[in-house]
Amino acid sequence: MRVSSAVLSGNLRRSPLVVLGFVILFVVAAYEVAGFVIAGDMAGLALVAMVFVGCAIIVAILKDWRNGLYFFLAWLLFEDFARKYLGNNMAIYFAKDFLLLVVYLSFLAAYRRKEVPSFRPPFLVPVLLFAWFGLMQIFNPASTHIVYGLLGFKLFFYYVPLVFVGHGLLNSEVDLRRFFFVNLILGAVIVSLGIAQAILGHTFLNPANLAEEIRELSTNYRVAPISGAILYRPNSVFVSTGRFGNFLLLTWLLVFGFSGYLLLRHKRGRGFAFVIIGVTAAAIALCSSRGIVLWSISAALVGALAFVWGAPWRQREVLRILRTVQRAAIGIALGLGLLLFFFPEALLSRVAFYTETLSPSSKASDLQNRAWDYPVQNFLGAFGYERWPYGYGIGTTSLGTQYVAKFFHVKPPVAWVESGFGALVLEMGIGGLILWFVMSFAILLSAWRVVKKLRGSPWFPIAFMIFWYAGLLLIPITFGGMQAYEDFVLNAYLWLLLGILFRLPTLASSVQFAIVQPGVQDQHPRMR
Repeated sequence: MRVSSAVLSGNLRRSPLVVLGFVILFVVAAYEVAGFVIAGDMAGLALVAMVFVGCAIIVAILKDWRNGLYFFLAWLLFEDFARKYLGNNMAIYFAKDFLLLVVYLSFLAAYRRKEVPSFRPPFLVPVLLFAWFGLMQIFNPASTHIVYGLLGFKLFFYYVPLVFVGHGLLNSEVDLRRFFFVNLILGAVIVSLGIAQAILGHTFLNPANLAEEIRELSTNYRVAPISGAILYRPNSVFVSTGRFGNFLLLTWLLVFGFSGYLLLRHKRGRGFAFVIIGVTAAAIALCSSRGIVLWSISAALVGALAFVWGAPWRQREVLRILRTVQRAAIGIALGLGLLLFFFPEALLSRVAFYTETLSPSSKASDLQNRAWDYPVQNFLGAFGYERWPYGYGIGTTSLGTQYVAKFFHVKPPVAWVESGFGALVLEMGIGGLILWFVMSFAILLSAWRVVKKLRGSPWFPIAFMIFWYAGLLLIPITFGGMQAYEDFVLNAYLWLLLGILFRLPTLASSVQFAIVQPGVQDQHPRMR
C-alpha cells in the first residue's frame, strides 16, 4: 500500500486530469450536501456522510486488513442504530456485507503475500459438505423465488470465512488483548445504553417515527402475570430486543473468559473487566428475556467449575482462578446492588416477571412449556408438512423473508416454526438437519480438543468460554429457534472466535519458547 500511495501522490502531481477529477468529485459532493441542507433533509445528509465514512473505511481496510476487521465489527454492532433513524434503509443493512467482502479480499491478498499463516480447520469437510447441500437447496423447486435461497445461503455461510480471519488475526498476546479490549469497550457502550433505555423506556434511543417493519420489535413491553408489573424490553442500539439480548449473552461469555485470562496472565485491564462484569450483569437483569437470564446464569456456573478444573494446579495458581470466580460474584452483586439502590422499580419489576414465570411453584410458571413443550411441538410440527424429506428451499423460513415478500411480491411456500431444528427440516429436509448435527459435533469435538490441550495454562478460560459459546449457539439455542444463528452478530462472532480458539495453542507455544530464550520479548511479528 505504501507503493500504491506513492504512485497515487505522484499521479496527482503529474496528471492534471486526476486533480481535475478530484476537484469535480468535491464540487459534486458539496452541491449534494448543500441541497440536503437547504431542503432540511437530515436523513439524506446522514446517508451522504455515511457513504463518505464507508469509503474511508474501505481505504483503511485495503491498507491493513487487521484494522479493517475492527472497523467491520464496529459497523456490525452499530449498523442497526443507523437503520432505526434512517427509515430501515436496506442499503445500510447490506453495507456490512460489502465491508466484509473488502476484508476478505484484503486478507486474501495478505495471505498470498505470505503475511498470514495457513490454516485448515479440522471441521472443514463437514462445513463444506453442509454448504454444498445448502447451495443445492437454493434451486429447490418448491421455493417460490430464488432470492429466498440467496438470502438463506448468505445467512448460513457468508461469515464462515471469518474462521480464517480470526486465526490470522493473532500473532502475539498483544493482538489477543487488543481484540478483547476493543470488543469489551464496544460492548460497554452498547450495554450501558441498554440499561439507560430499560429505565427510561422506548422513547430513548428510538426515533418517534419508526419504520413499520421494526416498530413492534423496538417497542415491546411485557406484563408480569400475577403482580401486573409492566416492563420494557430494551433494544439499545439494535432494532430488536432479541438482538440486544443475544449480544448481552455474547458479552457475558467474552468478559467472563477474558477476566480469567487476565488474573492468570496480565495485570493491566483487570479493573476494567471487573466493571464490565457488573454492568453486563445489571443489563442482563433488565433485559426482560428469560432465556438470556437462564443461559447467562448457567454459563457463569459452568464456567466457574471449568476454570477450577482447568486451573494450573502445578503452579499453585488455582487460588487465582478462585479469585476470578470471587471477583465475578462481587461484580455481579455490586452491579445488581447499585441498580436496586438507584432504580428499585426497574429491577424489582423484572424480578417479579422472572419469578412468576420461571418458578416451578408459581401458578403462572411457563418454564416447562417454553423450555421443552413448545419447541418440541414446533419441531415435530415441521414433519406435518408433506415436503419434510426434501424441504422447501434454504431461506424460505429465514430472517428477512418479509423483505423478499415485500420487494418481489412473492410469499414463502411454508409457514415459520419456532424451532431451529424444525426450520432446518422445512428448508433443507431431513438431510439438512443431519448435516447440521454432523457439522456441529465436528466443530465442538475439535474445539474441545483445543480446550483440553490448553488446560493448566492462562489461555484456558478464554478457550473454554469460546467452546461453550459455540456449543450453546449450535445445539440448545438453535433447538429453540434459528433466529439466534441467523443473527449476523452472533454468527460473525461464532466463526471469528473459533478461528481465535484454534490460534491459541500457537500463542501458548510461542510464549513458552520465549521463556526458554531469555532475550526474547513479547514480539508482534507478522509471521513466526
